[in-house]
Amino acid sequence: MKEIFNFCAGPAMLPKPVMQQAQTEFLNWNNTGCSVMELSHRGPEFMALAAKAEQDLRDIMAIPDNYKVLFCHGGGRGQFAAVPQNLLTGSGKADYVVTGSWSQSAVSEAKKYGDIRVIEPVREVNGKKQVLPACEWQLSSDADYVHYCPNETVDGIEIFEVPETGDIPLVADMSSTILSRPIDVSKFALIYAGAQKNIGPSGLTLVIVREDLLGRAMNSVPGIFNYQILAENDSMFNTPPTYAWYLASLVFNWLKQLGGLAKMAQLNREKADCLYQFIEQSSFYENRVAKQNRSTMNVPFYLQDESLNDEFLRKAKEAGLLALKGHRSVGGMRASIYNAMPLAGVKALVTFMQQFAEQHQQ
Repeated sequence: MKEIFNFCAGPAMLPKPVMQQAQTEFLNWNNTGCSVMELSHRGPEFMALAAKAEQDLRDIMAIPDNYKVLFCHGGGRGQFAAVPQNLLTGSGKADYVVTGSWSQSAVSEAKKYGDIRVIEPVREVNGKKQVLPACEWQLSSDADYVHYCPNETVDGIEIFEVPETGDIPLVADMSSTILSRPIDVSKFALIYAGAQKNIGPSGLTLVIVREDLLGRAMNSVPGIFNYQILAENDSMFNTPPTYAWYLASLVFNWLKQLGGLAKMAQLNREKADCLYQFIEQSSFYENRVAKQNRSTMNVPFYLQDESLNDEFLRKAKEAGLLALKGHRSVGGMRASIYNAMPLAGVKALVTFMQQFAEQHQQ
């Protein structure tokens, strides 16, 4: 069977060594005679796994001691509601920076709970989308927090600088960029991320929250979304998604063995450069994001002749290159090249794109 490369934006591919280990341990984890998904989340075996997973994540991301790490349900969309319900209890106002589809979705949810001020820093210059520098965002002085999405999965826009918000808590939806490169966690008050891109399978969501933000929740927030309750119960207020947590633990260990986030960032930069440089040199394809804001994780591109889209996707699938269709809201193509995508996969895509272009330029 030919090698398959899955460019899905999420649920995304997982590292092959992780999948192979999970397959080996599926029926008998840690010599228990059971699958890890069959064990009590409060039993000593799973509690040890959970503790190691958290410590590995803390090591990988250098998470300071005054932050809680929560393993939650609900995906990123669940956090669109949980964040305002936990934090929008001072002035009742928050700044939301909208740079694409996901930050806009976060606004739509947050507006149910308070006064949301929308900042839209994306501009189009010479046919390319770019984000104004954070110093030009004109943030409010009385916001309970500032929310932004460093990487927009649909739009292929990434913000590499961390906004300076002073004493106002900075909240980041890192669902599609977490673990792709080192970050200074101390610059953020709260980070959340759906697992299904760089962490593990869908069903698990990470929340990294500074301790001083606990205890601010609205009375109406459900217990499973109340950060203080989750922190007090070690993320086990209710039964957590144990198998997803287990797979995430394998991913954290894989990252440590690889050399951590500095090494991962180097590999991701190499993959992204390989694909973007080919697109830049091509007269057959184009990317519509300014160079300084091009996502390292999600590369949208367009065929100059979009009547060839269906043929491109059909032949790509025949070549073992899957899930390249762009999001329905923006069209075109999109290659998601998260941590688990090997350089060989990106090179295979570039080779196919070159061959396809040559066949239709004759």
